[in-house]
Amino acid sequence: MNFEIPFIPERARKPRESGLTMMMDKGLSLQEAENFCNSSAEFTDLVKFGFGTALITKELGQKIKLYREAGLDPYFGGTLFEMFAVRNLLDDYERFTDKFDIRTVEVSDGSMKIDPEEKVKMIERFAKNKKVLSEVGTKVKGLVIPNADWVLHMKAELDAGAWKVIAEARESGTIGIYNADGSANRELIDDIMKEISVDDVLWEAPVKAQQMMFIQMVGANVNLGNIAPNEVVAMEALRLGMRGDTFFDYLPEEYQDKRL
Repeated sequence: MNFEIPFIPERARKPRESGLTMMMDKGLSLQEAENFCNSSAEFTDLVKFGFGTALITKELGQKIKLYREAGLDPYFGGTLFEMFAVRNLLDDYERFTDKFDIRTVEVSDGSMKIDPEEKVKMIERFAKNKKVLSEVGTKVKGLVIPNADWVLHMKAELDAGAWKVIAEARESGTIGIYNADGSANRELIDDIMKEISVDDVLWEAPVKAQQMMFIQMVGANVNLGNIAPNEVVAMEALRLGMRGDTFFDYLPEEYQDKRL
């Protein structure tokens, strides 16, 4: 804060277990990554190298080092994990993550079919030495997962050692916990929240309306992911009631009559 004013919600301090922000790096240059760290590292916890981009990212080792020195936890996207898994190359995937000292891995089945019991075993394997983010949901439009199965899988994967479970939405925010038009699948979200602690879920929310919904449902310290690099500071302002969308959310009752 450059100046203190009252009624700003308190944010969990880093390193934190709730209020996480995951930025999605879809191909930033080393200079752009450095600029991001200068402007936004304070508000960011995790950096995901989106999709399979870690295989073709230039100066990957330098970017990982840069992010880590800025206090961020970089990891490879779940699609890359699946690229190795579908080829039966998980030993190679583990060697790849070790080569770049990646300490967090994402285990997902959004693009390929993995038996739930086999996925649990994969989580248990990687959780022995790394922090595991386990993604639940599919990237395939039209493939519907019953709400009860979402909850069942999340519970099983947390029990297997996942640090957080990711609620799938893709970078577009039009699948999984959202409808094709980007609106929230509130029935699914509500069913998840009834059974799973919100602190254990990282909600993918690339669109401002989706971010606002979760902030208003859970509070400033909700875990949100798939945030574009140039949107992290704006989203932090949204968390703190510094934008019109959340302007009155933290103000006492006596201020509410000033609403437009």
